[in-house]
Amino acid sequence: MSLTRRHFLKLGGLSVSLSGFAASCLSCTRSSKTALEEMTRGVVPPGSRDYEERIERARAIMAKERIKALLLTPGSDLVYFTGVGWGLSERLFAALIPVRGDTAWICPAFEKERAAEQLPGDAALLTWEEHESPYALIADHLRSLPGGGSLAIGPSARHFVLRGLERDAPRLHLADGASVTQPCRARKTEKELAYMDLAARITNRAYHHAFSRLRSGMTAAAFTGMIREAHRGMGAGGGAFALFGENTAYPHGTGRRRDLREGDFILVDGGCSVEGYHSDVTRTVIFGKPTPKQQRVWDTVKKAQEAVFAAVQPGVACGSLDAVARAVITEAGFGPGYRFFTHRLGHGIGLDGHEYPYLVRGNDLKLAPGMTFSNEPGIYIYGEFGVRLEDCFAVTDTGVRILGEMPAETIDTPFAGL
Repeated sequence: MSLTRRHFLKLGGLSVSLSGFAASCLSCTRSSKTALEEMTRGVVPPGSRDYEERIERARAIMAKERIKALLLTPGSDLVYFTGVGWGLSERLFAALIPVRGDTAWICPAFEKERAAEQLPGDAALLTWEEHESPYALIADHLRSLPGGGSLAIGPSARHFVLRGLERDAPRLHLADGASVTQPCRARKTEKELAYMDLAARITNRAYHHAFSRLRSGMTAAAFTGMIREAHRGMGAGGGAFALFGENTAYPHGTGRRRDLREGDFILVDGGCSVEGYHSDVTRTVIFGKPTPKQQRVWDTVKKAQEAVFAAVQPGVACGSLDAVARAVITEAGFGPGYRFFTHRLGHGIGLDGHEYPYLVRGNDLKLAPGMTFSNEPGIYIYGEFGVRLEDCFAVTDTGVRILGEMPAETIDTPFAGL
């Protein structure tokens, strides 16, 4: 059966019920009366206890590595450990989390009142005037704390922060804070997984909404506009990029315009976020009837994705999953190496759409329960078409959980259960 507008209009509503672990974390609507109903109402955001537990996990690592304090500048690491969002600036604003004791905040003096709106009432604010050095202020504060050890710098800190510390606090021993932040963020809690599961459901549903409105001659911009509005209608900021026909051979798109025609592959890749936690979903569908080659390539990519899901177990090396997918694709005649499957298998996902760790050749890091990744094998044939299928998953104690629970089943059934 070909994928046409009529076929999608016949598809039933998508249930938004959550799994058992998610139900304890979220209190969102479970109705499925309309395609674009609100799905994020009642979601419970992270609370003070969540941030306290994250900091305690960081401190356990810091103690083992003899790190005296962790410096976090604006970005997802700061949000993860403190819940505080702050824009990037040439003026240093940062959290200084000691291995023992209370977090201190480094803040431009003229921003003190604005910072106080976001920080806990008892937060220690260390302010600096425009002519003063915030880096010397950091060094002075560290000297007042007991014990020794390094100052670990969060991995998203910009170069001028490192240069400022080297210049104005030369006696400090600086360390890479990724050794603290990445292990903490890599393994998600049940609450984090629930946010991501809901985000994946919303994105799948937004795609379904747009697919039901396909028409010959449609522009990619019009198609993605519907996806963006569908996300918004369900209460989540999100969107996607879409490629038609031979443009699908470009994994991340091309500047060349190509409007939709009968027989085209449509590749759409995007997502949304719930409480800052991202989804990332790719579907490749056919507008009309597939050629034998289109069918064979699609089936090969699907087989590779399924083989990866079957191989997920705690203790398995990240890089070995890339090898599983690549072996399927190579056996089908689309190898070797990166010849047609041109990118790594997948990336970590959470507060960042792409984050540590990665499913790529040579990564010996072992999978552990709570880790989350994309599984997105693809085959790209320039001048013809490309196919990618992407669903994110969480590693469990016994295997895998597909976030959103709606992987593509066949070329005509892009969402399981519909």
